[in-house]
Amino acid sequence: MASVCEVCDKRPSFGRNIRHKHSGRWRRKAPRTSRMFKPNVQRLRFVENGKMVRKNVCTSCLRTVLKQMSK
Repeated sequence: MASVCEVCDKRPSFGRNIRHKHSGRWRRKAPRTSRMFKPNVQRLRFVENGKMVRKNVCTSCLRTVLKQMSK
């Protein structure tokens, strides 16, 4: 599944994970490893212009869309 929201264009972002283990002496820095923050993307069916359309939507956009549909 693609991890990109088709509504707000939210994508995976990059960050660092800090391990609090100092290797050896106290002067050395704690090792940092790379990690990814992935958006929670769901594949849903919507009605657009009278047709059923499947879209990849993040959960924050899904909340907004469902709130607008209930009005």
